[in-house]
Amino acid sequence: MADSNYFDLLNELIDSIKKFSESSSTAICILDAGLNENQKKMLSTKVDEIKSAKWDIKVSSIKVGGKEWLKSQVSRAFLPSYFPSYEKYLWIDCDAWVNDWNSVELYFKACENGKLGITQTLGPGYKIMSKVSWLFGKLAIIKSQNFKHAISSKIGLDKARKLAFAPHINIGVFSLEKDSPCWKIWQKNLEITLNSGKIFGSEGLAINMSVYIDDVETEFLPLNCNWIASNLLPKFNEQSNTFVEPYLPNYKIGIMHLAAGLWENNKDMRLDKSVKIDIKTLDNKSLTKSLRFGH
Repeated sequence: MADSNYFDLLNELIDSIKKFSESSSTAICILDAGLNENQKKMLSTKVDEIKSAKWDIKVSSIKVGGKEWLKSQVSRAFLPSYFPSYEKYLWIDCDAWVNDWNSVELYFKACENGKLGITQTLGPGYKIMSKVSWLFGKLAIIKSQNFKHAISSKIGLDKARKLAFAPHINIGVFSLEKDSPCWKIWQKNLEITLNSGKIFGSEGLAINMSVYIDDVETEFLPLNCNWIASNLLPKFNEQSNTFVEPYLPNYKIGIMHLAAGLWENNKDMRLDKSVKIDIKTLDNKSLTKSLRFGH
């Protein structure tokens, strides 16, 4: 899924997939949320299908505010309707790219028997999981991502409390089989979250509700299968020329995800190819590198 602003990232994601010979037996499909005609023409030579995203759940035009790319917050929950010819689906956000094919195989394995294959944003090195504002004594205001979105979406205090300290699930990479019951449960929750809450983030809240409230059967995959670099920077293994987890045993990053952006001098790496940041090598040297594919 991408609009014209994220075309370069989408193109890099496709290239990162196609560099693996194993990808020859995997179809690549795109949900178009605002690509221009030239971009679609170029991409059509590299992928199997391109479909235009729709508002699969009715949302008021006031909420949309002309931001048609927000369809991406809805349509990913309806993938089998767009691409009905496949038995398994692996969604990867266009601001992510594949560094190790093993992660792709894990996602396809994880979704067998109707399960949801997904990764929690929780792992070694994460120092803050939920923000809390202390008032006085033992009283505090919870500001976790799940709780904040749950309250604004008016799903009910009991449900919001169940989500408050549950490890957040990032919906940027997930896998499901075509006939998984998770689709309907996710769509039901998405309709609830869209009714009162903001469009952006609604699908993430809905999948967290599906897992933690509706108990959708889930296969939780390791953090390196959806490595969100803005949460924790990777290290670089110069010997094997690849990004790895920053803590022992320094597993190879499977899917690098630039969600929320990586910023330098008010420029976002996702939109500016020149942006580079300092990261450490396994030998504790400093390198200035881009975390985008091929840069």
